[in-house]
Amino acid sequence: MTSRECILETIRHKESDRIPIDLGSTPSSGISAVAYRNVLDHLHIDGQARIYDVVQQLAQPEETILERFNVDVLDIGRTFNREESDWADFALINGKPAQVPGWFQFVTDKNGDHCVLDQDGTCLARMANQSTFFDQTFFPYESGYPQDFSRLPDAMNKVMWASLAHSPWDHAHEPDFWQQLRQNALALRQQTDKALVIVCGCNLFEWGTFLRRIDNFLMDLLVEPARVAALLDALMAIHLKTLEHVCAAVGDIVDIIRFGDDLGMDSGPFMSPQTYQELFKPHHTALCDYVEQHSSMHTFLHCCGSIYQLLPDLIDAGFEIINPVQTNCVDMEPERLKREFGRDVTFWGGGIDTRHVLNNANPDDIRKHVQNRLEIFSPGGGFVFNPIHNILPEVPPENIVAMFDAVDEFNRNG
Repeated sequence: MTSRECILETIRHKESDRIPIDLGSTPSSGISAVAYRNVLDHLHIDGQARIYDVVQQLAQPEETILERFNVDVLDIGRTFNREESDWADFALINGKPAQVPGWFQFVTDKNGDHCVLDQDGTCLARMANQSTFFDQTFFPYESGYPQDFSRLPDAMNKVMWASLAHSPWDHAHEPDFWQQLRQNALALRQQTDKALVIVCGCNLFEWGTFLRRIDNFLMDLLVEPARVAALLDALMAIHLKTLEHVCAAVGDIVDIIRFGDDLGMDSGPFMSPQTYQELFKPHHTALCDYVEQHSSMHTFLHCCGSIYQLLPDLIDAGFEIINPVQTNCVDMEPERLKREFGRDVTFWGGGIDTRHVLNNANPDDIRKHVQNRLEIFSPGGGFVFNPIHNILPEVPPENIVAMFDAVDEFNRNG
């Protein structure tokens, strides 16, 4: 089977001839630039650690790495920023070389912190000295909601996730963006047999936390549900317009559309199932329905944390794929998830514990851990191998290699 066939078969809950693998097709299934640079050096590969997601400092995996680890899926955002002139040199925390998009600008203060400034001088995001990612520092609605949401797009543009958007969305301001997106996606599909993903966001709960700050927004769910509902309606008007363009441009080319909304903590959901059903589920359903009616793409939701209580509603809303499958949270045991939901949703992740195992175990223990997860998740399809979320800077390169080699061994012996 081709890579695309393997991905599509497993989404249909059929066993393909191997377990498909992801690395870097989304900003929640990627690799830190520090870890990526270390892998290149460990494998003696001459490559570049190009940071396509500057907020999380994630590297865009190169063809040599994709082939070395048998990766089956690509983000179409990689078809932008292809010229050397699109990139600028940048030093990683360990002093090793990397590159960032040429448009990315920041100032460094006397403490060595990197700060991204808005045109009016507001600090939108800060990466502390010796840190490896940016934190949001400005919340447009922190002091309260506006009287109306007519200027919501302006507020959203002052949030780091929008102002520092990764490819292809860093080109969305260009007048021919949608034409470029279609042409690039068509060219990529002709060049590769890998499945294609477009990251589309359309976050709802998370946009509330980005605008209001998470502590405020969590209280709003209980004490100001009408204002929350009004904000969600305004967000949906923007999201559906974006989704209309995405489906028209690449809905017949791309295989998977990735949405995002982190709804869980370690201990359970951020909200009760009833609150989710009342405020968020109708909008998630509308997003999935639009994709189903206007494209051939499959729906993928990135949703961190303990979401066991919400999974029935997320599946009912129309999400076909769940990531990162955070099995180290309450009620998220792999066996339980596969037994109760394995026929209804594809698990894209959960292939290795990134909190305790990938970063701390030795390569032999990693091999055993990965193969155990494969034995749990792979029967009957509905599984794409990926760690729980991104590979972080401290992970030893030999552990990363051992993880992917364990999947390769399982596939060869299976």
